[in-house]
Amino acid sequence: MNMNANVSMKVKVFAGLRREVGHGGIVPAGYHMAWYEPRRRLGIYYPAPLHWLLRALREIRYRWRVATLSPGIECAEVFQMQRAHREREHLATEYARGYLAGWRECFHTCLDAVTDEIESAEDRAWEIRALLPGATEPGKEN
Repeated sequence: MNMNANVSMKVKVFAGLRREVGHGGIVPAGYHMAWYEPRRRLGIYYPAPLHWLLRALREIRYRWRVATLSPGIECAEVFQMQRAHREREHLATEYARGYLAGWRECFHTCLDAVTDEIESAEDRAWEIRALLPGATEPGKEN
C-alpha cells in the first residue's frame, strides 16, 4: 500500500467521526462538543474521549499561532512609546503655533497704537512742556 494512500485513509476515518450540529440539531449518542464555531453557528462534536484531545490540540494550535504571529511585547511597547512621543510633539507644535500667532497679533496691535499716537500728537508729544499741566505756547526765540 502507498504511504499517501495510508495517510489519506486515516484522515477519512478521522473525518468520518466528526459531526457538525447546528442550533436545534440532534447530537448523536456518545458524541460530545469539542468546540463551537460562532461564524458558522455550528458545534463540532466527536466521540467521548476523543473530543478532549481534539479540543486541547485546537487550543494549543491557536495559542502557538498567537504567540508566533503577534509582535512581541517589547515591539508593542516601542510602538506605544513612539505613539506617545508623536502625540506630545503634535501638542507642542499646536501650542507653539498658537503662541506665535497671539504674539504677532499683540505686536501688531501695539505697533498700530504707537503709530496712531505718534501721528495724532503732531510732534507735540515729544516736547516736555506739552506733557505738563497748564503748559502754554513757548515764546518766540530771539
